[in-house]
Amino acid sequence: MELAYIPSPSRGVLHLGPVPLRAYAFCIIIGVFVAVWLGNRRWIARGGRAGTVADIAVWAVPFGLVGGRLYHVITDYELYFSAGRDWVDAFKVWQGGLGIWGAIALGALGAWIGARRRGIPMPAYADAVAPGIALAQAIGRWGNWFNQELYGRATDVPWALHITSSADGRVPGYYHPTFLYESLWCVGVALLVIWADRRFTLGHGRAFALYVAAYCVGRFWIEYLRVDDAHHVLGLRLNNWTALVVFLLAVAYIVVSAKKRPGREEVVEPGAAAEGTPSDATSGADGTDGESGKTSEGDGETARSDAGPATGSTDLTKAEDGAAPAEDDVKTKTKPKTETETETEAETESAGGKKS
Repeated sequence: MELAYIPSPSRGVLHLGPVPLRAYAFCIIIGVFVAVWLGNRRWIARGGRAGTVADIAVWAVPFGLVGGRLYHVITDYELYFSAGRDWVDAFKVWQGGLGIWGAIALGALGAWIGARRRGIPMPAYADAVAPGIALAQAIGRWGNWFNQELYGRATDVPWALHITSSADGRVPGYYHPTFLYESLWCVGVALLVIWADRRFTLGHGRAFALYVAAYCVGRFWIEYLRVDDAHHVLGLRLNNWTALVVFLLAVAYIVVSAKKRPGREEVVEPGAAAEGTPSDATSGADGTDGESGKTSEGDGETARSDAGPATGSTDLTKAEDGAAPAEDDVKTKTKPKTETETETEAETESAGGKKS
């Protein structure tokens, strides 16, 4: 008898009258909100407008859902198109089955369309939303817990996941909670990207590439623990090969990009700086240095240093304080008067001499 384990929910859906409320869908929705919230903070801190991340997410999220579902259906087509299966089930997203590789790929296409319409560089946008995407994945994985799916090998560790359902070929027992492993790993990836972005001033898509590379490392060993049906190539699951290839591409991008385009974009959204976006309010809280806030403050100091002293106000202050004028001021004020009197006396004497 197991003394400690992670229990599985008895069901993953609640009914509010005729309306089903599915936990899997709620996990995805909450993840999207978290990603947009954090991405918006990071975007503002880098000098962008508030709301831009959400506007582009309107394009990215639907594309990502379609891409994730397509990847799952294509790589597990036998679940929907083999004998005895109903192909209509391929459209039942709420039952689970979203491939992260397809979601990121097609979601990136949607984001590119939205960014292009706003005149925004796609790499800068990707860097801003990268940690938020990792957190969204961490939250979304709990949907697999509600569905009692994507668990690992049988185990007797104290944190084993207790599977109670026998539907769709499940065997009740205690298994590695791979959903939890990946959730925690994604939280770590988000923190890593935020730290690295702040420490090394990542730009031009390198923060996003770091997220991709770090996620692939975790996905590789977590995928190795899973026991659900999957296609194998040369002894490895298909997702292991995908993680390996994508990891190499992400690392290659970081290296090449750092050489060709070092540093970070100075302008991420044309016209945002002129509107005085309050980027300094979020400086440092989300892995950015709040460059726009610093620039605005520096410009203000420069403007103040360029402006000359207010002479009129200084004289007024002196008059109100009753302070005695400085010696140089007396000389400046009396010297013209003395010269004028001298010239006037000379002219008077000369005129007097002519009259006489």
